Amino acid sequence: MPSKQRVARRAASRSVCLCLLLSACAGGEKRIPIAIGGMEFSVEVARTDSERARGLMHRKSLGAREGMLFVFDRDDHLAFWMKNTSIPLSIAFLSPEGRILEIVDMEPFSEKTVRSRLSSRFALEVNRGKFNEAGVKEGDAVILPPDFQ
Repeated sequence: MPSKQRVARRAASRSVCLCLLLSACAGGEKRIPIAIGGMEFSVEVARTDSERARGLMHRKSLGAREGMLFVFDRDDHLAFWMKNTSIPLSIAFLSPEGRILEIVDMEPFSEKTVRSRLSSRFALEVNRGKFNEAGVKEGDAVILPPDFQ
């Protein structure tokens, strides 16, 4: 039978792990690895209305290989703007299979609406020019993790 100290240490260890896990989830930052044109990125996932509305607003910077993937429940003509966003971004509108339907460069702080030409399921924002740097164009695929839903 394990000693009381060992049981207490295991319980404390589990509590610390659970606290770390909960705090990571509470921060709302869910990241996944994706590949675009042979270049790997770590992107935050915005699934809820509030996460999508906040997007990358009020950020001072975005890592060279970082971005945000906006996930929607159904295909639609998606609309974005750059209100309160100081980082120059490019946005790719994606099909449900992850094919790039359109790429648009966006201006910092612009309140001009950028609307997808075609009905899209996802939108991916990265630093402006990263799609070009990766040699990515319309029709190319964004590779999502196999277990991504």
